[in-house]
Amino acid sequence: MDGKGHSREEAAKRAEELREQIRHHEHMYFVLDTPEISDAAFDKLMKELRKLEEEHPELITADSPTQRVGGKPAEGFQKVRHSRPMLSLDNAYTEEELRDWDRRVHELAGNLPVEYTGELKLDGLSLALHYEGTSDGGARLVRSLTRGDGQVGEDVTTSVRTIRSVPLKISPERLRKAGVPVEFEVRGETVMPQKAFEQMNQEREAEGLSPAVNPRNAAAGTLRTMDPGIVARRRLDVYAYFLLTGGDYLAIGQEATLDALTALGFRVNPHRGKVHTVAEMMKFVHAAEERRETLGYDIDGVVLKVDAQATRQRLGYTGRAPRWAIAYKFSAEQAVTQMVDIMITTGRTGKLTPTAMLKPVFVGGATISRATLHNADWIERMGLRIGDWVKVERGGDVIPKVAEIVEDAEHPRGKDRYVYPTHCLVCGQAAVREEGEADYRCVNADCPALLHGSIEHWGSRGVMNIEGLGEASVMQMLDRGLVRSVADLYSLTEEQLVSLERFGAKSARTLLAEIERSKHAGLARVLMGLGIRFVGERTAEAIAQDFGSMDAIMNASAEELERVEEVGPRISAAITDFFARPANRELIARLQAAGVKMTAEKKQRTTQLAGLTLVLTGTLPNLTREDAKARIEAAGGKVAGSVSKKTSYVVAGEEAGSKLDKARELNVPVLDEAGLLELLAKKAAE
Repeated sequence: MDGKGHSREEAAKRAEELREQIRHHEHMYFVLDTPEISDAAFDKLMKELRKLEEEHPELITADSPTQRVGGKPAEGFQKVRHSRPMLSLDNAYTEEELRDWDRRVHELAGNLPVEYTGELKLDGLSLALHYEGTSDGGARLVRSLTRGDGQVGEDVTTSVRTIRSVPLKISPERLRKAGVPVEFEVRGETVMPQKAFEQMNQEREAEGLSPAVNPRNAAAGTLRTMDPGIVARRRLDVYAYFLLTGGDYLAIGQEATLDALTALGFRVNPHRGKVHTVAEMMKFVHAAEERRETLGYDIDGVVLKVDAQATRQRLGYTGRAPRWAIAYKFSAEQAVTQMVDIMITTGRTGKLTPTAMLKPVFVGGATISRATLHNADWIERMGLRIGDWVKVERGGDVIPKVAEIVEDAEHPRGKDRYVYPTHCLVCGQAAVREEGEADYRCVNADCPALLHGSIEHWGSRGVMNIEGLGEASVMQMLDRGLVRSVADLYSLTEEQLVSLERFGAKSARTLLAEIERSKHAGLARVLMGLGIRFVGERTAEAIAQDFGSMDAIMNASAEELERVEEVGPRISAAITDFFARPANRELIARLQAAGVKMTAEKKQRTTQLAGLTLVLTGTLPNLTREDAKARIEAAGGKVAGSVSKKTSYVVAGEEAGSKLDKARELNVPVLDEAGLLELLAKKAAE
């Protein structure tokens, strides 16, 4: 023993174990965006490793997780080095830890002033926004980088340009008011508001996709879609908190920085304040916790920063974090309970969804007796057993979830590892798990669960909008044998309906009127109501406008379907597979015979650019890349991603890069924005 609790051999062995665990969880969290443990559990591992390395400095290695910031940038994005490393923050979980940090700050600051600014810790994705001067003395956004590994970030400028709270151009007046030079960098947090998150998950479920776990992962995934249209629709927000120029923080305090950012036109969180003592810090923490549920976006703590830049410079940095700031994390809304069973339910798309059945436990303001288990992949990876003790979380996600397994002397593991069913528990037919998917699915068209789900989905709001066709009434209709498919709804009679519980003559006539009205919902609604995997509202609308009739869609090839902007190989395969089944074609025929309208006004496309292929590069002065692409495609042209001998024109804006060089090399004509508009007008006149 060395007097510090470990022999050197024990410490070396434990340190290496911790490094391997932390590297694994860093990869799952920072690279794959699929964390397996909570933030608190990860921080506990990191703290244990730091303590061991402090006790045994000779064990510190250059590749230890304590000596770097985070994971690697995702593949597929241009990697750009940050002007200054984007470091993480050290964490505190108790008042005592805050008191220790405050003491260290005062000791290192010496005779310099120590005053803190308290801000909310938004649970999102860090961004660095770079601005350069314009000819009129203003500034414009030229680059947006994610945090990446802290040293090198991913260029997501095209996506960030669609976020409304990020100014694309800043006027000279605003720059003068803020006292900021024309070239500067803003750092902030990207968040998905809770309402936008709920709407996104509703759309995902309508398309047969699993819901996102939380707004933070959803925001990160949204920026990585590489589809600015999707980013714009999901309504992300960016809250700014730092200002830099030349890679250095502006020589003003944090409070003045936030005021300058506000003057520049950035969204700045209004919930902030000056604090001087630990008691005032804790008062700020408690106030933030109390307003947490009313903010409309997720926070997971508060950040406390030394205000004066001169004091910050004196305090400096450790290898991974500034000494002048700390994140106080809210206590996790968690509880430990025993999982007594796993319930598998079959949804309308056939997905077998696992739910943990728990001994009731109070957590997050409610008594919880069940929680999500994500999917089959997660259960298998965790090695879950019936009887395991688990940590349950219920926070901003609202839906309770099992976070991890608890194993110690008081909480022994269950006996047998859970084996996920490979058959539907409703109909008994074999379930299918396609390659690369996390879930099993029942594919039996006659499965009662699928029948019930399909009829309820058909009548739901946003689809055919049949008021009164709810879960209970559908269940009764199935039990009495009145319906076996959605087509049977259109042959129901008043006499049949009044035989059901809670149905009188008036309610029966009302439901029949709703069913009759639904015949005129239109092609897009019918297409969405069929429950084809991956076909949600947006995709259904695009297909309906392009093809104009159900007959045209049923007879379209995968290649023809993929000409629709919203349709890729996965969606086209789902549609062609659906209509390849005779039972589904029979269903369409029955609906048509019942008088259900299956036509739409076909979108008219012009053909003035037919046969031409254009490539877009750089930033155009007025049109966004999406606007330019839409105009070209609406005129019958094709937009390609790379320049070749087959390219008709390259449309180049500022910072055009290698595509412009390639165009010159191949003698491909180059147009600016004005040239593109002239080409569109000229071709239309011919």
